[in-house]
Amino acid sequence: MSDAADTPEESLFHAPPLAEQERMVEAMLFASADPLTTREMQGRMPHGCDAAEAMVLLRKRYEGRGVQVVRVGDAWAIRTAPDLGFLMSRETSEQRKLSRAAIETLAIIAYHQPATRAEIEEVRGVSVSRGTIDQLMEMEWIRFGRRKMTPGRPVTYVVTEAFLDHFGLETTRDLPGLKELRDAGLLENRPPPGAFPGPGEGGDDDDGDEAEDGPEPEKGQEDMFGA
Repeated sequence: MSDAADTPEESLFHAPPLAEQERMVEAMLFASADPLTTREMQGRMPHGCDAAEAMVLLRKRYEGRGVQVVRVGDAWAIRTAPDLGFLMSRETSEQRKLSRAAIETLAIIAYHQPATRAEIEEVRGVSVSRGTIDQLMEMEWIRFGRRKMTPGRPVTYVVTEAFLDHFGLETTRDLPGLKELRDAGLLENRPPPGAFPGPGEGGDDDDGDEAEDGPEPEKGQEDMFGA
């Protein structure tokens, strides 16, 4: 009975041609400041449209072009082709750089998410300044994750879609290996946490921005974690 009832309703609507649906998703991605999921696009399209199928056609159409349709987490966006990034070097050079502490904190969260502050400090070997976390939160590169089911229920941190979008990543699985980061100078080869001096002996960088920021990031750091 339900099948019979559904048939007349479906016959009342005729989905636009697939080529027109492709134009629709292209228009939405072009106009949107943020990546869009197929579900979000589907909700804006006429009855009977298939946003996922339209996206397949759109991605093929943009292959080899100056801009590409890329996946950002579960969403989609139109972005400059990676090999043409040098054309944007002027905008990149004007961006604010992150301190080494912020770079390391961001990398640890990206590779170990969800990560608590205590876990970040254990990997770094020194305390993490609240200002470092706040800066990364303000940039919308990290956000709060679920609380850990451990004593105290500490909050965790995870990277955002904005982080993935900024670095042209589909998921965190696309991040370079830790060895590559160390070879590029993005992570230091620190000794085990127990080898660091305790509070008051120069090992805690939680009390001052000067100790927290450390030296200016080396050349090449801004290529991946420059802000």
